[in-house]
Amino acid sequence: MILFNDFKREYAAIGEEVSQSIKRVLKSGWYILGQEAEKFEEKFSKYIGTKFAIGLNSGSDALYLAVKALGISNGDEVVTVSNTMVSTVDAIIRNGARPVFADIEPETYTIDASKIKTKITAKTRAIIPVHLYGHAADMDPIIEISEKHNLFIIEDACQAHGAEYKNAKVGSVGYIGCFSFYPTKNLGAYGDGGMIVTNDEQLATKLRQMRNYGQSKKYYHDFVGVNSRLDEIQAAILRTKLRYLDDWNKRRRKLASLYNDLLKNTETITPIEKDYAKHVYHLYVIRHKHRNKLQQYLLSRGIQTLIHYPVPVHMQRAYKTIDKLPVTEKICNEILSLPLHPWLSENEVEVVSECIKEFSLNQR
Repeated sequence: MILFNDFKREYAAIGEEVSQSIKRVLKSGWYILGQEAEKFEEKFSKYIGTKFAIGLNSGSDALYLAVKALGISNGDEVVTVSNTMVSTVDAIIRNGARPVFADIEPETYTIDASKIKTKITAKTRAIIPVHLYGHAADMDPIIEISEKHNLFIIEDACQAHGAEYKNAKVGSVGYIGCFSFYPTKNLGAYGDGGMIVTNDEQLATKLRQMRNYGQSKKYYHDFVGVNSRLDEIQAAILRTKLRYLDDWNKRRRKLASLYNDLLKNTETITPIEKDYAKHVYHLYVIRHKHRNKLQQYLLSRGIQTLIHYPVPVHMQRAYKTIDKLPVTEKICNEILSLPLHPWLSENEVEVVSECIKEFSLNQR
């Protein structure tokens, strides 16, 4: 069986180091908001290229608190995409604001800046571009729009640890960057975790209070906050794994290149990398006109695949709108995520590719 993710292989590779980091926390006797979280925040902010990083309990909370910290609330609008994990949109709605959906580019599946302009109103407060699947959104035209209309840019970089836009790490390009450390991410915890990065010191201070019940010091609450803290064990694990992130991303890029070569001259549309971007392939997403049949065929051959995402947010029952997003709606019926992780072998990539070729031949 070729698994979509293989955490057992990861643990076999770095398990001893991870175990030592966990033991270090257990010996310290300190589990919440301690040195491990502080050191990881310092390391991560340096890696991304921002002055500050605030550890949280999930990427979903990172997005939610980013919106909340900017004072976005009832009556406000935020422009984003529908082809994303629902947490992007949930963060807007939970703050009382209204998500306004712009369509996506047909090649990168990230927000189409040319479609943002028509979505701006007097109520618009922010834009949330999503760096999807590990590929950066085209930020320059988004920045131009934000400056013209005095809007915040909140980067959803939850799928793009180490990805770059014009040699800058994503998350450092906008006003706020949000990351998830869900186990499947390029930098994943052994549980939930998240991070906000920013260069604004006042905002960082506010966010540190927000994640801890609004406390300026213990038992003194300046405003209503939440409980959203990256625990010491997860921080220790992530600090250990951060040392390997660049090497793991190189491995992902190498395997993606192999997939691209092997799937040439087939009916498969493979991912691209724009000149402005460094793709880190959190997901290797192809398109195929017989996607559902292909997925079933691969499963019959012992190959796990997933679909990110089969139903766009604006068509979900909980978030349904009347928006018409033709590119988003088209690609959601064609996309398929193939196995891709640092511990996948070249031989396994070849097996997956051969099965896709066999399927294509059978369809003729």
